[in-house]
Amino acid sequence: MQAEALALGPANATELIRRAAGLIFDVDGTLAETEELHRRAFNHAFARYGLDWQWDRAVYKELLRVTGGKERMRAYHARLAIAPPLSDADIAALHRIKTAHYTELVETGCCRLRPGVIELLAAAKARGQRLAIATTTSHGNIDALLSQALGASWAAEFDAIVAGDDVRHKKPAPDVYLETLARLKLGAADCLAIEDSANGLIAASRAGIPVVITRSMFFRDEDFSAARFVLDDLSELDVAKQETEKQPHAQ
Repeated sequence: MQAEALALGPANATELIRRAAGLIFDVDGTLAETEELHRRAFNHAFARYGLDWQWDRAVYKELLRVTGGKERMRAYHARLAIAPPLSDADIAALHRIKTAHYTELVETGCCRLRPGVIELLAAAKARGQRLAIATTTSHGNIDALLSQALGASWAAEFDAIVAGDDVRHKKPAPDVYLETLARLKLGAADCLAIEDSANGLIAASRAGIPVVITRSMFFRDEDFSAARFVLDDLSELDVAKQETEKQPHAQ
């Protein structure tokens, strides 16, 4: 199935995207390769808090199967089998330090949007498609990234922005996508999700939304057989074709 999806190619993915009433974007790994910055920010928080934890890329890749930063820290602590567990206050403090350092890293301008993202957003707006964000990350992290990449008024470009703290269950549960559909007032079949991870694919699929995958650094070897299309990045889409086809034929 995955090979079949790949064989259909970017032209078919372009057509699928062009026909959607709404495009719903994940953030981390999808809009930008942020996960390495998150990893560095976690390690900074651990050092500041006096923990001897150090997440290298291999460890972090495994931990990314757990969605949510606070949940990831709890999962890692449980793996160490050290008692007593970190308190909710400890987890919250660590997460605040981590988020603040992540914001500092992003504000250096070191994390640009992935190839094709800006072009796709512009083409979708020109077609009158509705745009949304459905992510596990926090509103603060979204703002740190997109205010740097798209400008201070970035939120006005999106019709719905749903973060992990807005719903009860994070991906791979469908909650964030179901809430996004409710805010958009669109049916699942009328939308398309742009994701980079298996958890994101599962979440969108459970909500009934077809998915296009754009492979990212930490998730590129996951099972994407349930996706409609799998791309290396969004620059593979023929944005020029999309814009040409939306113009009326000359009389």
